[in-house]
Amino acid sequence: MSEWTDAIVGERMTVDNQFNDRVSASRFSSQEWGLIMTATEFEIEDAGDPEEARIVADTSNLPAIMPELENVRSQVAAMGGASGGDGGKGGSGGGLVDSIKGALGLGGGNDGPSDEELDAAERLVQEYADELQAHLEEVGKWEQVRVAYQE
Repeated sequence: MSEWTDAIVGERMTVDNQFNDRVSASRFSSQEWGLIMTATEFEIEDAGDPEEARIVADTSNLPAIMPELENVRSQVAAMGGASGGDGGKGGSGGGLVDSIKGALGLGGGNDGPSDEELDAAERLVQEYADELQAHLEEVGKWEQVRVAYQE
């Protein structure tokens, strides 16, 4: 079923560009959004019914990558991308060690991304799916994509 997504790569790039403002206004950085999108697959629900068919985001892989969002944030902070909250304690070595500990589930005191953050990611991804479908409808490709999905 990846053929249908391969056929709309150009349309996805257009929607990606249009969606950048929404990502910027969200709680996620562009790097985090890229990670979220990598873990997301799209399906067409009710593909056989032209009136009910719609693109939905399969976010079942998101919980597995959500802890990695904290690693992305730690790397950005270590590179000076965030305001210094540790007053110079730990330095880059501490950040790296903490990131590795976090990846191994050994982090101290940080529970990682919350259910609220997962919900926010799922909502934003579905908004993207809705935007993608609206764009496909606007450019007259939705019916072709819907039929291709069924094959």
